[in-house]
Amino acid sequence: MDYLSPDDRAFRKTLVALFLGSLIMYADLYSTQPVIPVIAEQFHVSPAAASLTLSASTGALAIFLFFVSFTSGMFDRKKIMTLALASSAILSVVVAFVDYLPLLIAIRFIQGALLAGYPSIAMAYVNEEFDKHCLGYVIGIYVSGNSLGGLTGRLLVGSVSDAYSWNVAIGLLGVLNLIMCVLFVMFLPKSKHFDAKKVSFKRTMVGFIENIESPALFLLYCLGFVLMGGFVTVYNYVGVPLMAPPYNLSQTLVGFIFLIFLVGTFSSTVMGRFSDHTSRSGVIALSLSLMVVGLLITLAGPLYLKIFGLAVLTFGFFGGHSVASSWVGILANRREKAQASSLYLFFYYVGSSFVGAIGGLFLDWFGWAGVVGVVVFLCLCGIVCTFLVQKTALHARHHHRRHRTQRKVVGQH
Repeated sequence: MDYLSPDDRAFRKTLVALFLGSLIMYADLYSTQPVIPVIAEQFHVSPAAASLTLSASTGALAIFLFFVSFTSGMFDRKKIMTLALASSAILSVVVAFVDYLPLLIAIRFIQGALLAGYPSIAMAYVNEEFDKHCLGYVIGIYVSGNSLGGLTGRLLVGSVSDAYSWNVAIGLLGVLNLIMCVLFVMFLPKSKHFDAKKVSFKRTMVGFIENIESPALFLLYCLGFVLMGGFVTVYNYVGVPLMAPPYNLSQTLVGFIFLIFLVGTFSSTVMGRFSDHTSRSGVIALSLSLMVVGLLITLAGPLYLKIFGLAVLTFGFFGGHSVASSWVGILANRREKAQASSLYLFFYYVGSSFVGAIGGLFLDWFGWAGVVGVVVFLCLCGIVCTFLVQKTALHARHHHRRHRTQRKVVGQH
């Protein structure tokens, strides 16, 4: 069937294209996160209000990702991904000329909505075009683009905003992303195994109801909400205390703190392998516990302890997310795996948007300790959800086996 494999000349070009697409998306999506304190100061608003520049984009991504997953089978894969990446990059360039906060928030919302056309379509493209024996390697490259894209965008914006302004920094990011978008179009082959098909609303709704009504899956969706909500909230506001006395760090140095994300590349692999040899619920509970420990360490005064605490938190988050997201695919019905994964991502980004905004209020009321308190509470709720997932999954499996046994007995009679 002419699927892409390591022996093909187009294989490496396609990998580069998917890596670049992933890098563009996550660089644009989180571009305002490292400059939330600067935006708050410029517009004379609270960090909570400034964080809406991020919550708007992740919230829109969550909403539109949900709808894209239902209609993606109707349109050409490459065209949708190109439109999503190019339009987002153009909007980043536009941000360079924006000096009105409500307009900035509106642009970020539109940007998030447009970016929804990339992640689910990219995964569908990978599954359709690559040989199944190399999917693990290909998805690994794609995920590395996610983490490096988010890291690159944060570092670039954080550093350039010190020398010029956050507007110029995001505008420059947009120009670089447009250049990478041209390379994306040049390198990515057209789909060979995609057949456009009409969407069956009835079948879609049946699958949606099945995925929502499953107690184990719903609890995993809630875990996605907890994990991403807590993680993004911490990184939204950690720059506020670090740029204030007694630390007085520059925007550039605060941006370099995002290098801690590299810990996630290691932890997701380690925790994923660990979950193959023990219970997934135990691994996720351990990950959430590490997040709690890391948060409590950030309450310490010395800067090196705060950074160490962030590293422990980051290790726990990426490990927990990798196991929880894979567990969704294992528990979902074979025909509804894509939709179940989309629902997980929907809750995941809603957590980023909602908790990320609410966390700013706790920062205003109680300082950094307030942010730590609300995220610790979320993590403890997540630990409860984790063991409930295990319990409900085992109960459902036992019920299914008993039902299948009864059917065999009836068939024999």
